[in-house]
Amino acid sequence: MKVRVTTALTALLIAGCTTTGSQQLSSDTNSPQATNANFDHAASAELIAANLLNEDLKVDKPAKKSAQSIAPLDVHQVDDVWKRIQMQLTFDVPESRPVVEQRNFFSRNQAYLDRVSDRAEPYLLYIVEQIEARNMPMELALLPIVESAFDPFAYSHARASGLWQFMPATGKRFGLEQNFWYDGRRDVIESTRAALDYLQYLHDRLEGDWLNAIAAYNSGEGRLLRAIRRNKSRNLPTDFWSLDLPRETTAYVPKLLALADLVRRPEAFDIAWKPIANTPQIAIVEVGRQIDLAVAADMAGLSLNELHALNPAFNQWATDPNGSHRLVVPLDKQQQFSETLAATPQEQWLSWQRHTVARGDTLGKIALQYKTSVAAIQRLNELNGHTIRIGQHLLVPVSAQNASDYQLSQAGRIAQAQQKTNAEQRINYTVKRGDTLWDISRAHNVSVNQLASWNGMTARDTLRPGQQLVIERPAAVSAAPTGQGVTRTINYRVRRGDSLSRIAQRYSVRVADIVKWNQLSLDNHLQPGQQLRLLVNVTQS
Repeated sequence: MKVRVTTALTALLIAGCTTTGSQQLSSDTNSPQATNANFDHAASAELIAANLLNEDLKVDKPAKKSAQSIAPLDVHQVDDVWKRIQMQLTFDVPESRPVVEQRNFFSRNQAYLDRVSDRAEPYLLYIVEQIEARNMPMELALLPIVESAFDPFAYSHARASGLWQFMPATGKRFGLEQNFWYDGRRDVIESTRAALDYLQYLHDRLEGDWLNAIAAYNSGEGRLLRAIRRNKSRNLPTDFWSLDLPRETTAYVPKLLALADLVRRPEAFDIAWKPIANTPQIAIVEVGRQIDLAVAADMAGLSLNELHALNPAFNQWATDPNGSHRLVVPLDKQQQFSETLAATPQEQWLSWQRHTVARGDTLGKIALQYKTSVAAIQRLNELNGHTIRIGQHLLVPVSAQNASDYQLSQAGRIAQAQQKTNAEQRINYTVKRGDTLWDISRAHNVSVNQLASWNGMTARDTLRPGQQLVIERPAAVSAAPTGQGVTRTINYRVRRGDSLSRIAQRYSVRVADIVKWNQLSLDNHLQPGQQLRLLVNVTQS
């Protein structure tokens, strides 16, 4: 071995002595050697020889392992959910103008990011785990920021609702029930399942392109498919950046990418994500049947509002009689709730009251009186239709507390408003032949949905001559004040053919309120493109 190494050393030293300063060791003109006028070739030969010697010696002495070769952290080992997300981000983020503009906007609004973290805290880890289980891109965990800023009561001018902002029809398409008792679009557990189902469907439908799938989540798969077909017919690329899409959608994907970049490199933009513990925050408890939310809150050792905030899908004072029979509670309350639930007889989960049918009673009138639904009375009393008789005894489910105590429900909003209503502010209207809910609502400047709600009906119910209806005067009930139900302000852009009554019906508000909120006159005509401010109760079924 010594002879071979010495020979190589000698040859290299000779080569070093015979190489002139004008010769280059590399043809790469950008290499450090090529740009260094004082390059010492003899010294270089010695270094090369030394390296050869070291390589030769490695045959006899195995190299020691580097002290820095430490296994990467597992996602369960970090202490912050934002770090867990950071470790799994995979999308390329281009330094394009749309992305940079969105990133600048978010990075200048630290207070907004803090509010997002506060709202996301109970749910974020659950969403992350669902995405991991499906092996989907972790960037999708940030989509609720774009959609709703992690507000489960968020509501849009297009009537999209919840954390993932499902439209009514799309929600039903992906299994989200919406009825008198419950709106699955606001159920964080169910809507997360539906959103990931929808996104996976879009990804598969749109040739495996995640950015196109995310764009389609915003503007609809039909619009994306048409844009892709149009580009294909012109031999143009069909990636998101090449498609002709609505302005809202062209900003939507850059928003998500900007947020992903801020999570990946927060220090680079001088922002911080409020830490969220990388440990479960909530537990899901299967209840099995309908339960009063006030009773459930007492079992869990929570206030009614605390429980309702974790279960924002419930419109009324109780869970849906038809299910899902499931409640979300803080993890540290799971054991207490489960044990108390098991130890409490089921007849104590819900209260009933005996009602004797009087002249003029209808199921709708009785349901309105007791803040329940016609279907609940029918189910409890095994009624097949709407026919009841004077003197008949009915069991009616009733709330354990005053309706006004259920502040995050529709019933709570109505009850609190009605507490401020005196007899002079109510009208008793007798239905005449040919009357419809639409005609009566127009005549009294209220919406069809309000009129139906005040009388325990649905907007599609038919009227009969002589039927008694209760109508609130316009001054009686305005928008739900703070603490009375859950209201959100939306900006509505007037479309061709719109009228105040049509807009009022669409959002279950009153014409008089739209006029007041926007300082309009009933004599004014709406103009296409005009902006209106609406205060919408998002828990109204």
